Amino acid sequence: MVTCKKKKKKPCKLTAIVIVSICQLESDRRKFFKSFFSMVCKGASERATRMSAEVDVLLQEAKESIEAAQNFRAELQLRLGGLNQARKQVRGSSSQAREALRRHFAELQTAATRLLSERLSTLLAEVDAIEADSVKPLDDCQSLVEYGVGQADELLREGEAALRCGLGEKEDKLGSFTKKAMHIQLDSLPEVPALVDVPCVSAQFDDSLLGLLRERVCRHGSVASHPPVLLEELQERPGSILVRWCKVDEDFAAADYRLQYRRSGNGGSQYEDAYVGRETDFLALGLDPNTHYTFRVCARGEGRTEWSPWSVAQTGYTTMEPHEWRPGTEGYIVSSRRNIALRNDAVPSSCPVLYSNAPTYFCGLTLTFKISAMGQPDRRDSLGVCVDGESGHRSLQRDQAVCISTNGAVFVNGKEMTNQLPTITLGSAVTFDMEVVAVVPLNNNLVSDDIGGLKLRVTIGTGSREVVFDWLLDTAVDGLFFGCAFAHAGWKVLVF
Repeated sequence: MVTCKKKKKKPCKLTAIVIVSICQLESDRRKFFKSFFSMVCKGASERATRMSAEVDVLLQEAKESIEAAQNFRAELQLRLGGLNQARKQVRGSSSQAREALRRHFAELQTAATRLLSERLSTLLAEVDAIEADSVKPLDDCQSLVEYGVGQADELLREGEAALRCGLGEKEDKLGSFTKKAMHIQLDSLPEVPALVDVPCVSAQFDDSLLGLLRERVCRHGSVASHPPVLLEELQERPGSILVRWCKVDEDFAAADYRLQYRRSGNGGSQYEDAYVGRETDFLALGLDPNTHYTFRVCARGEGRTEWSPWSVAQTGYTTMEPHEWRPGTEGYIVSSRRNIALRNDAVPSSCPVLYSNAPTYFCGLTLTFKISAMGQPDRRDSLGVCVDGESGHRSLQRDQAVCISTNGAVFVNGKEMTNQLPTITLGSAVTFDMEVVAVVPLNNNLVSDDIGGLKLRVTIGTGSREVVFDWLLDTAVDGLFFGCAFAHAGWKVLVF
């Protein structure tokens, strides 16, 4: 038996190539999809990052817009508040003006009616007096005439009766009638005044009065939308407020100004006069710190007696403690408000220094000494400012102090300057003004932040003259003491 073996077929090269190609294609496809997915993921990440950045920008812009809108709304609300205040001022002042006009003209009407009634009563009384004085003699004459008429009537009756009687009685009757007729004096008649001699009462009126009254009434009173004077500035000072005002009506010629103030809060108090004069500023003294005060000002025109309407009131306050002298210093008496010092004769042989109670003078402000009483001058006398208030010194003419003597000499750190001011007399006002012109660092190191001292520009003035110089302080200070020294009693000085 013959067994036949089948021959194994060999793979075709084409098939192998196809298989290899398919595998290569699968690998390329995987690489492509992997690269594609990678690119897609990367693009998505970039888009996400870009979108996140854009969202952050939009979010920031939104926050800024919201903040701007809030600020805008706040500003608008402030302006609404301002408009409400302005409307309240217009309506409130209009109501006050109406009330003032009604009250004033009602008072005028009452006064005019009273004056007219009084004048009418006076004139009627004059008519009554003339009538009474004129009618009395006429009444007397009438009585006399009527009495004569009565006598004549009686005589006529007797005469007629005598004529009618019989012959036996006729002689007696006629004789009696004749005697009576002779006694009456029939040829004597009373004098009756002529009409031209008798008063003819009349009333006369000055027709121009109504015209004058109409003219004056037409010009009486006025209404203004703005007062001619307005408060310009309120500046705080130690224990005081400097008030400045200005004239805003160019056609108004002001002769005097009148400033009033009152304490604000708790219903307020009545306004009281603070100043009347021609100046346009005034320092209101004796004010309590951290207390609100309300000010107003008006003016009086040239040749006028009435004051203009009041300005719009403004409220101000001071946070600075007032300038006060140190109480208890030997040789000096301090007033209750501690702003006035009087040199007494407790220590006549020395020249003690009276300092301020605290370093209340600061650069940029004006310190004023006002002499309200004088004693005997001495070259040791002084008014000035110093760094410390040590009581061991016997004069302000020393180191770390600037001062002026009563003879006008100016001392800087105890050295007398060549420039001199006028002699201080009764009523003199000495002013000190200082400003910082340079800061001196420690050890002359220009880059150091530590301050070693100050260079101050000092201006001392009295009368119409002043002296200006630089004062170098070894140490930096926030405030300075002020002081005075007098060798003899009788000096009185006010500080503000």
